[in-house]
Amino acid sequence: MRIQMMGCAVDNLDMEESLAVVEGFIRSGRPHQHVVVNVDKIVKASRDPGLRRIINDCDLINADGMPVVWASRLLGKPLKERVTGVDLFEALMARAAQKGWRVFLLGAREEVVSGVARLYPARYPGLTIAGYRNGYWSKAEEEEVVAQISAARPDILFVAISSPTKEAFLARYQAAMKVPFAMGVGGTFDVAVGHVKRAPVWMQKAGLEWFYRFLQEPRRMFRRYFIEDMAFVALFAREWVRR
Repeated sequence: MRIQMMGCAVDNLDMEESLAVVEGFIRSGRPHQHVVVNVDKIVKASRDPGLRRIINDCDLINADGMPVVWASRLLGKPLKERVTGVDLFEALMARAAQKGWRVFLLGAREEVVSGVARLYPARYPGLTIAGYRNGYWSKAEEEEVVAQISAARPDILFVAISSPTKEAFLARYQAAMKVPFAMGVGGTFDVAVGHVKRAPVWMQKAGLEWFYRFLQEPRRMFRRYFIEDMAFVALFAREWVRR
């Protein structure tokens, strides 16, 4: 079931249900786009109608962030659970090895994306990395990137570039790339190769993963978490009053 929260759609699915949906997408062979929504994405979408439209048009939308789950409960439309991009990426890599799905990795620095391409087939024997490319290309090279992905014939495309660039890239080129399931994964590749450490499980469950990220990079994250994302409180309050 798809619900609406502060202008963004969210699918009320747990992890296993999400994986079943992805499997159906891949069986169909038709292109599908995935997105996760968190506080930052909802705030950006409230200011950018184009991004909001892309999010709401996606075929699968998961809630990545406990504040979104908590807000859903307070608004009387509780989401089953948080399905993070990092966790879904890991689960799909494991399932791709089991099912014989081909995976393409796009984004991050060269040493990071090549590290994922090297480490994961060893972690999940049978996993096929159909190709990879770093996240640095010019506008003139965009069609070359699309052609490389299309030629690799992946079943899954993971895109590790920043928002809203990755959402716009996928919306623009999904039909041309013909990838059954394309998913933006943000900084997941850095976590996957150990360049960025994920919060301890107790912090994840307590909804404090954002605070752990802030402690890792206080200068970079202060503006996002303590200035820009504060608009989420106002968006929630407006919807709560309306309800």
